[in-house]
Amino acid sequence: MRGFAAGILERLDALAAISAEPGAITRVYLSPEQARANALVMGWMREAGMSARLDAAGNVVGRVEGAEPGGPALVIGSHLDTVRDAGRYDGPLGVVTGIACVAAWLRADGRPPFAVEVVGFGDEEGTRFQSTLIGSRAFAGTFDPALLALRDADGISLGAALTAFGLDPARIGQAARAAKDVLGYLELHIEQGPMLEQAGLPVGAVTAISGATRLAVTLTGEAGHAGTVAMAGRRDALAGAAECVLAVEARCRGEADLVGTVGGIAVHPGVVNVIPGEARFTLDLRAPDDACRRAALADIEAAWSAIVRRRGLDLAVRRTHEAQAVPCDPALTALVEAAIAQEGYRALRLPSGAGHDGMAVAAIAPIAMIFVRCRGGISHSPAEFAGPPDIEAGARVMLGTLRGLARRIRA
Repeated sequence: MRGFAAGILERLDALAAISAEPGAITRVYLSPEQARANALVMGWMREAGMSARLDAAGNVVGRVEGAEPGGPALVIGSHLDTVRDAGRYDGPLGVVTGIACVAAWLRADGRPPFAVEVVGFGDEEGTRFQSTLIGSRAFAGTFDPALLALRDADGISLGAALTAFGLDPARIGQAARAAKDVLGYLELHIEQGPMLEQAGLPVGAVTAISGATRLAVTLTGEAGHAGTVAMAGRRDALAGAAECVLAVEARCRGEADLVGTVGGIAVHPGVVNVIPGEARFTLDLRAPDDACRRAALADIEAAWSAIVRRRGLDLAVRRTHEAQAVPCDPALTALVEAAIAQEGYRALRLPSGAGHDGMAVAAIAPIAMIFVRCRGGISHSPAEFAGPPDIEAGARVMLGTLRGLARRIRA
């Protein structure tokens, strides 16, 4: 069997050249750049022996029939959109690898016993309309039509953008698949973390995609003159916020796979000679186990309550996002692990702290994920990098997983 990595990298380079910004990779949902990328990917799908089409949500769908035409399919997917100034691997690596594996399977093994589809989802990142997983939610039948009113930075609504792209927003529901038509979902993705690199392994099997809670927090104290208010009498909102941030860090350091991040903080009035009267900050709390995340959140909020009582502050907490953890299917994951072992590697099991299209597809199908090592765990950055040997290992594991599923179905 020919190697995969060189061809995959060549195609990733071709996609990286399609960008709204010179010298950077920026390709957002329903943009002219996405239209060009879709056309290129559909050409690769047809070259591989698949039919190719664009669905009602702007997702690219390639399909090869199995023994029963029109039968349920094993879906391989990831996304073709990017964040602004992105790397070239996050998303497209999974799509391009899926196409390469289907082509290799058809060359070596002939028609599979079940249909296989490769889907390049149009929007996972949420860069343009600030709502993630639009493409995969439409695929899974969980798209909320209220999202059509969302507007981008230029004031263009999602509905209007679909129309300009040549799609009918009233028909986006036609992208939905029934559970009976999907055997399972397999996604290959760079890890976006350091665990594989630390373990010295090129690939790993994902156990779950972490659930997440996001909060917007406001502490209110009392502004005052920096030179005249005694330290003992102050109600300093920023000092209270600093203590709250450290409480998050202390709670999350004590438990594996639990992460908490205060990614933004703002102070009012924000001048050098005034005690801050208000501090606002965010919290992003994630864990692959929902009970763990809920327990941590309760502990953090209890710690915050104690801090504000002691400091004489007022606390307001608003939940801005809630997503449940999505466990990967044990049977499909066992096939991934067997394929990893067949390639001569230890099958490291690890959770995903980042969200993926599989979170949406899990509403209609069992899911599994293959992680590929990325240098330094860096993603969403031009410095994002996966080496050719690791890409090769990931592709071979994906093909091995497909063949394992074929053997199980034939048995």
